[in-house]
This record gives sequence, structure tokens and C-alpha cells, in this order.
Amino acid sequence: MGNSWSGLAAFQSLHIVMLGLDSAGKTTVLYRLKFNEFVNTVPTIGFNTERIRLGGAGASRGISCHFWDVGGQEKLRPLWKPYSRCTDGIVYVVDSVDSERLEEARAELHRITRFQENQGTPLLVIANKQDLPRALDVEEIERQLGLSELSPSTAYHVQPACAIIGEGLHEGMDRLYEMIVKRRKTLKQKKKRQ
Repeated sequence: MGNSWSGLAAFQSLHIVMLGLDSAGKTTVLYRLKFNEFVNTVPTIGFNTERIRLGGAGASRGISCHFWDVGGQEKLRPLWKPYSRCTDGIVYVVDSVDSERLEEARAELHRITRFQENQGTPLLVIANKQDLPRALDVEEIERQLGLSELSPSTAYHVQPACAIIGEGLHEGMDRLYEMIVKRRKTLKQKKKRQ
């Protein structure tokens, strides 16, 4: 369906890549968005891909997305670059409780956003597992991931979430969609000036 202010055609599908360290909850996020229910998952070896028409009540409602959920184990991370090339948006899922791995998550996030093809690609950070004790808040996640150090052309949003119950996911997708639309409008205006 698509929103009239967006400038996106109803048949147009957004390409979204979902990245993050293993056990962050990427696949749980993917299937919660697809089925709107919890699906028990196993570690992803390779990738999962799904076409999803987004629900919720916000800006992204009815928008069709082709999600690529790429495994987060260290041996699979070299695949992140080709899967993220020319993507409309990056969803980076972090485990808000696993503070010991946030430095590793930071390094991988900065590596993927530095690639030339990803400069300026809108970034949604899902601060997952917010329902658990000792979950770090959004401000601390943002600080530990060093998001303020990303390229000024990279718009980002950190969304607190619990993928198991779906809390925060639709709000996060609304923000990602808004960033994608804004980027497309900016790129279109730049082209017109040339």
C-alpha cells in the first residue's frame, strides 16, 4: 500500500539487511515481524530471507520489505559486506544484556558502516532483550557502540525492544522507514541539482 507522502510506489519493496553478533536475536526479530508471534529459532548458518509487509500503526504500515538476516558468527561476518551493498537500510541487533560483547558489536558495526557502499545508509539499532534484568538503556547502548562517531551522513536510531513479545519493533521500523524516505528525497534533490 505505501503512504502518499513517502514517494514510494505501492509495489516497491525495500531491501533491508539485518546484522548483529550471534545470539543477539536477529532471527527472532525477523520472524516476529513476519508472523507477529514468537517463533523458536536456532542459530543461523548462512542467512534467512523473508518478504514482509510491515504491520503496526505508524508510517511503515503496509510497506513491503525484503529482509536478509545474515548469521552473526565470526566466520560468517565476511558475508555482511556483500549482503549490505546497495541496501535501503541496516537493522543492527544488539543484546542489551551482554555488555561483555558490546565492544565486539561496536567494532563490527563500525566496520560495516565504513564501507563505501554503506555510507549514508540509514541504521536502526535494535537494543534487544530490554525485558531482562541488567539490560543497558538506550543511552548506554548508543555510547558503547560509539554511534556519534559514525559518518555524519549516517542517520541512525536506537530502539529499545523485546523481540520475543514484539515490543518496540514496529516503532523501530517506522523510524527506519522515515530515515529511508528522507535519504531518498535528499538523493533525488541532489540529482536534480547536477
